[in-house]
Amino acid sequence: MKIGLVCPYSITKRGGVREIVIATKDELVRRGHDVKIITPLPRGSEVKQLEDVIFIGVSTDFHSPTRTTTQFGATVDNDKIDEVLTSEQFDILHFHEPWIPVLSRQILQRSRSVNIATFHAVVPETLMSRTVVRVVTPYLKSVMKYLDVLTAVSEAGSEYARSLTDQPISIIPDGIDLNRFRPPSTIPARGKLKSILYIGRLEGRKGVKYLLHAYQLLLQVDPNVELIIAGDGPDREKLELLSEDLNLTHISFLGYVSDELKLELLTKADLFCAPSIYGESVGVVLLEAMAMGLVTIAGNNSGYAGLMQGVGAISIVNPRDAVEFARRLGVLLNEPELRRLWQKWALNYVKQFDYSNVVDQYESLYRKALKQHASTH
Repeated sequence: MKIGLVCPYSITKRGGVREIVIATKDELVRRGHDVKIITPLPRGSEVKQLEDVIFIGVSTDFHSPTRTTTQFGATVDNDKIDEVLTSEQFDILHFHEPWIPVLSRQILQRSRSVNIATFHAVVPETLMSRTVVRVVTPYLKSVMKYLDVLTAVSEAGSEYARSLTDQPISIIPDGIDLNRFRPPSTIPARGKLKSILYIGRLEGRKGVKYLLHAYQLLLQVDPNVELIIAGDGPDREKLELLSEDLNLTHISFLGYVSDELKLELLTKADLFCAPSIYGESVGVVLLEAMAMGLVTIAGNNSGYAGLMQGVGAISIVNPRDAVEFARRLGVLLNEPELRRLWQKWALNYVKQFDYSNVVDQYESLYRKALKQHASTH
């Protein structure tokens, strides 16, 4: 099949959707398909060409109501779209986050391929977000009529789209590479301190301030614990000041970390914590930690709660309840039998999220959609 993966965010910047699109492309190519990524080029970027990437239009920074900064298409060259669609003749165009202006709609209006959409994000239940939704909804409704097949990465991620259409929405989760994320072959030497690890952006919705308050309470009963904060973002300085105000010891703010250091941190930590309070759809970072056998605690947002099923439900905690949060950190750090039970569950549960299984589902969906399209045209 000739497949175009449309990513509204800049492919040259880090981000969850970007990484998923690239991994999906790599797996589809490995299976013999001809795949291109279609994405905007960041304004002022010196990157002009990447293998299997078609740049259309220009992306710019956007600051969301949740203080997340991302890059998405701000301008589109319609002549370039026509040129690309004519020369490539895609069987499938797969649009990730089609509600993001403006690239997807401009391509969809000209596409004669089978058009498939995947919704990733969860819309937070805040006043500002509801205001944004009122603006975005008419735009998305104008996009939906061009889409042949709808998918979402989770039930939480499908809620917004379901409110706008009666079309069925298939759930196909985000994936991870289990060849890369797997338990270490040898148990690494542990330091004197048990370590809690956070990896992610430092912004309000990620709930790191609640982790700091819970950590303060945990230190009062177990001073032999350290907290490692890996990542950067708009709240970093505020969180560093809060850690000083709380007189926290054994805490490190590492800033942005490379993929190599991220793997090393996941290998050496005793407990992973992702205390997001809203806005999460699946939680790839949870899957990565789980795949490495790292016991995990997660915030009770709808995306994480939907992911952590069965034994994993003991990982879900209300980050705003500092006393319960601290107690759960202590239990999952210090109860060997519970940790072993959790690890056994996680290593088996996470297998379904390997990219090979996820792409199996997309590949099957593509073939079915192509067959239906051929029978009606």
